[in-house]
Amino acid sequence: MTIIPKGYESQLSLYDTQRAIERIKYIFLAKLCAALHLVRVTAPLVVDPTTGMNDNLSGIERPVHFDTPAVGKNAEVVQSLAKWKRYALHRYDFNVGKGLVCDMNAIRRDEELDNLHSIYVDQWDWEKVIDEKDRSSAYLQDTVSRIVTAICGTLDELKWHYPQLETELDRAVTFVTAQDLEDLYPELTPAERENRFVATYHTTFISGIGGALRSGKPHDRRSPDYDDWNLNGDLLFWDEVLGCALEISSMGIRVNPATLDRQLSVSGCDNRRELSFHKILLEGKLPHTIGGGIGQSRLCMLLLGKAHVGEVQASIWDSDTIQACQEAGVQLL
Repeated sequence: MTIIPKGYESQLSLYDTQRAIERIKYIFLAKLCAALHLVRVTAPLVVDPTTGMNDNLSGIERPVHFDTPAVGKNAEVVQSLAKWKRYALHRYDFNVGKGLVCDMNAIRRDEELDNLHSIYVDQWDWEKVIDEKDRSSAYLQDTVSRIVTAICGTLDELKWHYPQLETELDRAVTFVTAQDLEDLYPELTPAERENRFVATYHTTFISGIGGALRSGKPHDRRSPDYDDWNLNGDLLFWDEVLGCALEISSMGIRVNPATLDRQLSVSGCDNRRELSFHKILLEGKLPHTIGGGIGQSRLCMLLLGKAHVGEVQASIWDSDTIQACQEAGVQLL
């Protein structure tokens, strides 16, 4: 459901919005690559579903699929590149401390539409080779802080070009676990816990997402075959325009053979063990990595003070969304 805040007005014209989006994507990519030692690579739009390379997300989303007569196989539009990136690092022979980043464009047909969600997904998908000793919370937190610095630095440069922008971000990251939030607010839903906490601590990283908490329920669902559920999390900023926590990135240190084995069993996904990606991972043939996705449209929304994701990306919308935006004077791309 789309709700436009009362009195909302875009701080930029349509023309300046498009120029600003261009600047954000150029500036932030450069800062991200410098912060994490990444190089840009070309990524696929579709993958072979029999390889297990596609991201299953929470396990309930249906990937867009179609037949390809010229190839003689079915194909799936990627839902994210979490697994493909790790395989690419292995195939391209990246060394420890080096990583890749790519533009990921996807269709999530089952997404519920609101101010923050669209069926079209665009991310900077990145992945980096790490040493086994770096599979730690300390390494994860250092990486998160580097990403936040890149985001805040992008905002600084953007406001030099567009001084009318009123966006302010907190550079200090507060780290909290999903279990901490459940303990603090046991009566609230996970989304309500996020909003309550991030309203006070404006830049927050919530770790430990995917596994069951002491209540027996997870904070949020995660596919069992890429993130280590004890070494992952979500990066959220407080969005003053919408008055809510805005997730910018989901990321984490990836599973090793032992954690993959355990998470597949816990999730009831043992059938995936026979897929080619999972076989080579269980055999220890893939490098240890850390990686994640950073929402391009989400970041543009945040930095430009936009109220709806349709102001920074071109997609299709239901009639209620179109009407709500028209009545509020919000121009969808």
